[in-house]
Amino acid sequence: MTELTPLITETPAEHPFAQFVRILGKGKRGARGLSREEAREAMGMLLDGKVEETQLGAFLMLLRHKEESPEELAGFTEALRQRLQAPPIQVDLDWPSYAGKKRHLPWYLLAAKCLAANGVRILLHGGGAHTAGRLYTEQSLELLSIPLCRDWHAVSEALDTHKLAFIPLQDWAPRLQRMIDLRNTLGLRSPIHSLARVLNPLNARCGLQSIFHPGYQAVHREASRLLGDTAIVVKGDGGEIEINPDTSSHLYGTANGLDWDEEWPALVAQRHVKPASLEPGQLLAVWRGDEQNSYGELAVVATMALALRGLGQSRDEAFTQAQRYWDQRH
Repeated sequence: MTELTPLITETPAEHPFAQFVRILGKGKRGARGLSREEAREAMGMLLDGKVEETQLGAFLMLLRHKEESPEELAGFTEALRQRLQAPPIQVDLDWPSYAGKKRHLPWYLLAAKCLAANGVRILLHGGGAHTAGRLYTEQSLELLSIPLCRDWHAVSEALDTHKLAFIPLQDWAPRLQRMIDLRNTLGLRSPIHSLARVLNPLNARCGLQSIFHPGYQAVHREASRLLGDTAIVVKGDGGEIEINPDTSSHLYGTANGLDWDEEWPALVAQRHVKPASLEPGQLLAVWRGDEQNSYGELAVVATMALALRGLGQSRDEAFTQAQRYWDQRH
């Protein structure tokens, strides 16, 4: 005689994270965004590994569909900062690099390198080569002699010695890296790609952020203002922190709790021709002065000016000093 499985007569307890999925996904009329406190708690559970894989995927895609709010970005960031075990390290510029380039070379790396040569302490961080067909910061570090650091101690030493350091996200926020890596599983980028721009893990004097999609720039500025950070958000070329000299740029700034806006006109009357292919070696050739590249050098100077603007200089002062730094780089 076959033994029958006993009936379950008790209602199973709901998973503690289920409430956050329900808040985001409860239909057109019932769904809403998370409050800052709810976002902090939800991200805390994600970072602590207290969430099922199915919940993680549902949560990320519901957020992606809704589009994250400033309050959510601020709450997520606070959860991460509460869990970071980074020593106090003085940083001038937080420089997130998560998009990769596909139309132009990563000229922003020469901007960071040139600023560092003039004493500006810069923390670069990125999430790996997650999308095919793009050139990522990580792939040019060795070429440009930018220190790759795998822990905060190495970052501190690199900043003291070279004023420039790159640390992969996986080494200081591995669970966030895991969420970014779901891009090819879920078929869409998750909100973690946006969140990474706001994190500013070492509380730099100014956080630079590049947000490509229209409408998101103001959201990111507001998140940084809620966090009490100084930041400039731009629509950088390809999603990286790089001013495109062929087009105008709108700067969304916040400092001391006050927002400001600035429009920078294009630097040339006629657009440059897009290169047929990306040759990373050209970066080093231009840096050394062996080659000239009109687009690249204008992008470098304008991106340095953006950084100096974030550190308190006026636009004219920033461009003058950036040009001087570039001219005197040897």
